[in-house]
Amino acid sequence: MANILDIRRRIRSVINTRQITKAMKMVSAAKLRRAQERALAARPYAQMLTNVLKSLVSRAEIYDPETGEPRHPLLAQRPERNVLLIAVTGDKGLAGAFNTNILKAAMQFIGEKSGKNIEIETIGRKGRDFLRRRFVTGEPRTVESNEASRTIIIGERVGVFNKIDHALATEIAKRVIERYANEQIDAVYLIYNEFKSVIQQRLVVERVLPIVEIGKAQQQVARELTQREKEEAQKAAISAGVGMRSSERSAIDAAAAKFATAPVDYIYEQPPKELFNDLLPKYVGIQIFHALLESVAAEHAARMTAMESATNNATDMIDSLTLAMNRVRQAKITKEIIEIVSGAAAQ
Repeated sequence: MANILDIRRRIRSVINTRQITKAMKMVSAAKLRRAQERALAARPYAQMLTNVLKSLVSRAEIYDPETGEPRHPLLAQRPERNVLLIAVTGDKGLAGAFNTNILKAAMQFIGEKSGKNIEIETIGRKGRDFLRRRFVTGEPRTVESNEASRTIIIGERVGVFNKIDHALATEIAKRVIERYANEQIDAVYLIYNEFKSVIQQRLVVERVLPIVEIGKAQQQVARELTQREKEEAQKAAISAGVGMRSSERSAIDAAAAKFATAPVDYIYEQPPKELFNDLLPKYVGIQIFHALLESVAAEHAARMTAMESATNNATDMIDSLTLAMNRVRQAKITKEIIEIVSGAAAQ
């Protein structure tokens, strides 16, 4: 049995750890509030862009009336032989199963696409380190390439979550669109954590290109939080004072969505076809920007929940160690009393 000094040292160590986890929880809660505000602030632009594109679809001939083929390269659908996967993970750990779930989904996706050329672009240090140990780094495929099926890492982005801006998403989208239009890749998938509120999150595998229907996410896989995870997240949010309001579409957004279907003959400064061709790449960029913003919010929510659990576990451990220390001290006092009584009786 450990002595009192060892137990006291361990109690002090756990108390110090609890202070750290509690501070990390409050930091994550503060960052989560800002991330929620940014995600909500970006929604009106994305919603109106989608509405304008929906309106243009009904007014522009985006498909050839004779052949039925799409006139914009981003609408063209081809057999998936060359696939680009963008995996969005965090830069840091201590966020529970946040990064692990994304990487499991990425490995499952790669397994399902066996026999195809898969190119991976990682956003976040955790995803880069994990996938780099399993796949080689190589150059992006060209149109003339006739290599056998392979899985390679073609790019990485690390340390971008401290300051997410639209320019980053636009840069990624521009490169992806150019390669898709040149038929270097046949499909683009995005793996990230979708964030609606602290208790409404899910991991999704979403197909970004080709675009099948504007305004409707092409989600291949969606994993919801379990009931236990929701309860833990709710407790963490309440203790940290974080709102649990969902960022789902509000009545204002629903009213704005009527713009796309309103029976009004709008007058455009440029022809509808030209506007559609210019706005469609922006639609891809806003999808990537949306994924980055929500992934940041989901990461902070996961870390806040994990640190809340760690703080509670530390408190339970302190109580357990304190009880053990009291028992050891009581046993020591009892032993000393017995020795004194036995010595007095022997005289």
